[in-house]
Amino acid sequence: MIELLLTSFPVIIRYFQLKRRGEAMTVWNMRTAVLIWAVLAFLLFLLIFYFHPKSYSGIVPFRTISVVSQASGPVTAINVINGQRVEAGDLLFQVDDRAQRAALEQAEAEFAKISAAETKAAETLKVAQASVAEAEASLDKLRVDLDNALTLVTRNVGTRDAVRQLESSVAIAEAGVAAAEAQVALAQTDISQTLPAQRRAAEAALHSAQVALAQTEVHAYTGGVVTQLAMSLGSPASTLILSPAMVIIPDRPQGTPVRTVAGFSQVANSTIYEGMPAEIACDSNISLSFRDAVLPARVVSVQPAISTGQIVPGGRLMDPAEMLRRGSILVYFELAHPEHEKIMLDGSGCMIQTYTSNLPGFFGHVIAATGVVKAVGLRIKVWGSLVSGVGLAGGGGH
Repeated sequence: MIELLLTSFPVIIRYFQLKRRGEAMTVWNMRTAVLIWAVLAFLLFLLIFYFHPKSYSGIVPFRTISVVSQASGPVTAINVINGQRVEAGDLLFQVDDRAQRAALEQAEAEFAKISAAETKAAETLKVAQASVAEAEASLDKLRVDLDNALTLVTRNVGTRDAVRQLESSVAIAEAGVAAAEAQVALAQTDISQTLPAQRRAAEAALHSAQVALAQTEVHAYTGGVVTQLAMSLGSPASTLILSPAMVIIPDRPQGTPVRTVAGFSQVANSTIYEGMPAEIACDSNISLSFRDAVLPARVVSVQPAISTGQIVPGGRLMDPAEMLRRGSILVYFELAHPEHEKIMLDGSGCMIQTYTSNLPGFFGHVIAATGVVKAVGLRIKVWGSLVSGVGLAGGGGH
């Protein structure tokens, strides 16, 4: 409508010419003016809609966290309600933990057995070392007795039977020393290798039991607001991400700007650029005062691919004929004034108007000036949506 008014001056001029001459206005004598009007309107429409693309598909995206249990069983306690704010680490709900506690007690008992075995092995080593000392002392005495017996034989005082008997006793004592030393080595192996390996296995089993018990308590991993809580006491705890126990809307990280995304027609790819000025009007911001209803913004990035062309591995070959719906160019926007972020409602639907302002020369200034028409149209659309009560609903991007 505004474009038609701006380009209607040839018809107005021709009308006053005919009136001054006293001629009647007919289709025939108005044909040239109407033709010029139509051409100018077409060119202005083309100029404005091409260089200042608009999208009705804007949205303020936000993330959610689906809360599921890591342990199965009936719910024994629920510590939150819908709409409650939680902080990281807060307890959300608990699951029946009797089986996990029994497993933990068994793991603790096995760990205690290993500790007792280590104490026993240390005492066994002491006993084996004492046995070695005793056997070596007995062997030394027998060797002295054998030397004395051999000396007596050389002097024709002793007998060969006594020597043979002592030699046999020495051999037996040496075997006893070897057996005692083997017991010491066995005890040392238990202390240095067997028992440490058993301790590590017991520690792993104990840690696993502790983790399993801890998983019966579900805590919040981040601060946010609880919503869609539908479970009750006795309900089976869901471990499937597709059926969460509740959903948490997390807080936006500090320093992360609020971004709005919108899909534009692929034709707009040649005009949209990073840093491009824009205006955002969201359904949730419309008010009677019209204050903060249209917010200045800028383009921060353009997605380098269109989603409908992506290929996902599967058993069927891709057929482009099945992709008749053309995808949109995804564009990210940030508000020009950070103080406006607090009035942006997550998930709100928005209409976004962009303005080309990077063209050089006189013609570039003319194109930038025509953006006023789109700015006025955006505000008329906002007022119309307020009066009609249907919001900024629209179809597609222009």
